[in-house]
Amino acid sequence: MKRILLTNDDGVRSKGILAMAQALRQVPGFEVTILAPDKNWSACGHKKTMNVPLRIKTLQLSDGSWAYSSDGAPSDCVALALMGALDMEFDFVVSGINNNANIGTDVSYSGTVAAALEAAIMGKPGFAVSLDAPEYNDGNLDFSKSAQKATEIILKLLERPMEDEEMVIWNINLPFMPEDDYKGVQFTRLGTRYYHDFLLKREDPFGRPYFWIGGKQPTGLMEDFTDYGALQQGYISVTPLHMDNTNYAALARAGKHLD
Repeated sequence: MKRILLTNDDGVRSKGILAMAQALRQVPGFEVTILAPDKNWSACGHKKTMNVPLRIKTLQLSDGSWAYSSDGAPSDCVALALMGALDMEFDFVVSGINNNANIGTDVSYSGTVAAALEAAIMGKPGFAVSLDAPEYNDGNLDFSKSAQKATEIILKLLERPMEDEEMVIWNINLPFMPEDDYKGVQFTRLGTRYYHDFLLKREDPFGRPYFWIGGKQPTGLMEDFTDYGALQQGYISVTPLHMDNTNYAALARAGKHLD
């Protein structure tokens, strides 16, 4: 029996996490437990809540299954579960399905990826799953085919030997298209992401300024075997991530000491 912790950053009642749970539960020997945020934490990054109490509640989802929710961030949910808050142990963590892609620099902002990173910090394999849906969709997406395909990929990745001492985080991004149209699955590197953000300054009824940060849907640099390039060409992107952010080229140039 494999115990899977399932979380996300879109909130415990999102359609993506329910579809992912239903797909994973179809695998013989998989037992899925959901612990996810009680609200949307998109773009929250890798957050750790300290010096503030965290609470866990139970609730029933639309398909009649039960889940846990927390007032913490996605990474908090993983930490709570792996540290024993649910009185059970887990073999690996799946985060998603997220409502938009998490590619390139998105991984620095993504609560979906942060949850998988937290799993790796705590010594468990982490899988982040995202669907490259339109930025401002109506929320009525059908995640079932994406969840089934993501489950197939996770099963194959679990079969691969782990040679590195550091735990690998797998960042899976699926194109927004019918399953039959996928060209295949590519192992990719992080691509270059272009953001088109802007700042709006307004005033409240008392004349005090406030700000909105917004923008159009991000784009990217089209390169082969990058996550952005793979999605644009109709491939599912699978990018291995790790916690070591060292810039080794800069370190080699710097030498051993600063004179």
